Amino acid sequence: MIELHNVWRLYRMGRETINALASINLEISEGEFVSIVGPSGSGKSTLLNIIGGLDSPTTGRIEVDGQDLSKASDKELSSYRNKKVGVVFQTFNLQSTHSALENVSLPLVFARVPLRKRNQIAEEVMKTVGLSGRLKHTPSQLSGGERQRVAIARALVNNPKILLADEPTGNLDSKTSEQIMGLLTSLNKERGITLVLVTHDLKTAEHADRMIQMFDGQIAGAADRK
Repeated sequence: MIELHNVWRLYRMGRETINALASINLEISEGEFVSIVGPSGSGKSTLLNIIGGLDSPTTGRIEVDGQDLSKASDKELSSYRNKKVGVVFQTFNLQSTHSALENVSLPLVFARVPLRKRNQIAEEVMKTVGLSGRLKHTPSQLSGGERQRVAIARALVNNPKILLADEPTGNLDSKTSEQIMGLLTSLNKERGITLVLVTHDLKTAEHADRMIQMFDGQIAGAADRK
């Protein structure tokens, strides 16, 4: 499903060159749950952004579901992000003045799905994440766990093949974190969604089938968990 071949991502800071990613070679199979773990600055979020089409490699090649993202145009990357990938962020990134249902249906607005149809789809996805009773609530009326469930529902609303989660439990207490990880794991197992999760927390990372460790922009090790 996901292949990275000798991927480098370089940033210029004045006269200094920062190797955010250095010679990354990685394969992730369809339906696999992979966690990427490492300290701040290890390159794990940069790697996730490149897989998600939110950033591009300086050199190297990334291929996702047969599509070469390193050669894709802006229009092709936009279509890829809207149709094949769902992204969950640590900070939820919800619209504060919108209801939960409106937040979840937002990607369908960009996909030009008619109002009635997108509300129907959004309601079904919210039911999947256990929020059928919170459709009209705004983010300020929801708990942290509920806000993250809304964010997960939004990521799922276009029925993506790949779900990317960047520190999805970083702002949650331990009990809520376990609930969110249970939800993500069930989506992976029951729907067959390819799940790539970035975290600095080893306990969270251990939910995955395979754990990849990063350090200074490089893959420092990998281990099968199951």
